[in-house]
Amino acid sequence: MQPPPLSHLDESGQAHMVDVGDKPISRREAVAEGFVSMSLEAANAIRERTAAKGDVLQIATIAAIQAAKQTSQWIPLCHIVPLDHVGIEFHWVSETQLRVQATVRTHGKTGVEMEALTSVSAATLTIYDMCKSVDRSMVIRNIQLVSKMGGTRGPFARPTSESSAES
Repeated sequence: MQPPPLSHLDESGQAHMVDVGDKPISRREAVAEGFVSMSLEAANAIRERTAAKGDVLQIATIAAIQAAKQTSQWIPLCHIVPLDHVGIEFHWVSETQLRVQATVRTHGKTGVEMEALTSVSAATLTIYDMCKSVDRSMVIRNIQLVSKMGGTRGPFARPTSESSAES
């Protein structure tokens, strides 16, 4: 069985933006996550809000929301999607590993997976930027789609997202 054709290539193999004009408007949601591993010193600076550049998680939240809204400027063939909601959560999965999760919602003709992934990417990069003076060895890993709903291909749910932190 052959995989489906890539939607961002036309019949002659040229890149193009997918035409979603005939698709119905529906409620769509995507959740993405990523992990930042760091030294105990950096983790404590985040928890205690003592990082030299300010409140790391507040700034990372703003960066994540801003990035979700600007995804079509980051990813060349993405549609401009009006967003209903961008929610950012942070969870310490260990003393030195932080999980960043973005939930993005819209009512539209195309999904928001890229917006959620871009949001997490911006948040984790912001955490690195704000804490690099304390720990240049931080590692950003496993930025991935956790779940999505809406659209013609139906829902998607990654079987185990928490276990991916150690990969």
